[in-house]
Amino acid sequence: MQQLSSAAATAVPTHTYTQVKWMTCLMFFVFAMTTDAVGVIIPEVVKQFDLSLTQAAAFHYVPMIFIGLSGLFLGQLADQLGRKKIILFGLLIYSLACFAFALGQSFYFYNLLLGLCGLSIGLFKTGALALIGDISPNSASHTRLMNRVEGFFGLGAIVGPALVAILLMFEMAWEQLYFVAGFICALLLLIAYRMDYPLYSPQPKASIWQTLALVKNPYALGFSLAIACYVATEVAVFVWLPTLLQQYEGQWTLLAAHAITVFFILRTIGRFLAEWLLTRFSWTILLAWFSSVIALCFVLSMWHGVAWALWLMPLSGLFMSMMYPTLNSKGISCFPRKQHGAAAGLILAFTALAAALGPLLMGIVGDWFGDVRYGFYLATGFALLLAAAMWWNHLFNPAEAQLQAMSD
Repeated sequence: MQQLSSAAATAVPTHTYTQVKWMTCLMFFVFAMTTDAVGVIIPEVVKQFDLSLTQAAAFHYVPMIFIGLSGLFLGQLADQLGRKKIILFGLLIYSLACFAFALGQSFYFYNLLLGLCGLSIGLFKTGALALIGDISPNSASHTRLMNRVEGFFGLGAIVGPALVAILLMFEMAWEQLYFVAGFICALLLLIAYRMDYPLYSPQPKASIWQTLALVKNPYALGFSLAIACYVATEVAVFVWLPTLLQQYEGQWTLLAAHAITVFFILRTIGRFLAEWLLTRFSWTILLAWFSSVIALCFVLSMWHGVAWALWLMPLSGLFMSMMYPTLNSKGISCFPRKQHGAAAGLILAFTALAAALGPLLMGIVGDWFGDVRYGFYLATGFALLLAAAMWWNHLFNPAEAQLQAMSD
């Protein structure tokens, strides 16, 4: 059996393509339910265990650290063992970890389970990202499909916080979110076991050293750093915005209560629109302008205070929508398919590291100065840096030749 070529990718049977596409979409949906609900859960955890902002941030940075470690040290297993095995193993661990939330109530026990969730997400996400490469004939189609898949991630990010809000409204435990996620993941495990996969020849020589060696590659490092900068900006909103808006005392209290949901809805709408936008405009100019609007939203929110942040922070989600999936797709597409697992793992490691350190540093700064608002000043700096990087990318487009070479 030979490694899939670009020509072979176009010959993937229609039913296989459809199965892979929908299973991948559902995997992204289910893990978004838990990872992006953390902003709604943190205020409850602070009250439940009497925590500081820095301590409560562990509910976000612990799974992110384990996602990063999993992507970095285990991402190449998707190339070495094949996509199916790594996806099944990841889904199994995730299901068991979610169901284990019913076994006890302890801050440290919960963090242990969140670490296992992060480990499993790193496994099945790198396998899923490699699968997307297996069925994509070129970089452009890869990017469009990536935005669609991330659109389902956005749907999960809407459902997760909304479900937590409903549970709290009826005075039920927020931990039941994980039981629901575990049940969906168990169904996905069965689907993943029975479905057909594109032909793929495992790479027995793939190793962690090959993944680490990618750090020296300018394309892998460049896209990874850009993604890290974006993620540090994005997570500032869905982790700490609910805490920031507790200071709001105006007439739009209903919007303040549901600001994160509005943010996720706009981000999801933007991701589904991205497929259409990418057929009409260059991805580099779209990212340059969108990142500029994101930076403007942050700057104006910090300049005018919580009353403006109430509107502009959720609005930024519309322009954040296509940033991550597009940068992720282009970074992976700079490499041959036999390295897609390793490349996805490396980028995921940078993603998770930024997602862990960004909110943690914001929490530390907020505790230091006595107000979470000061943490958002740090996030504004990340947003400005991202905009500068995206304009540089548009003006010089350093990856164009490499992306074209990998599509030929």
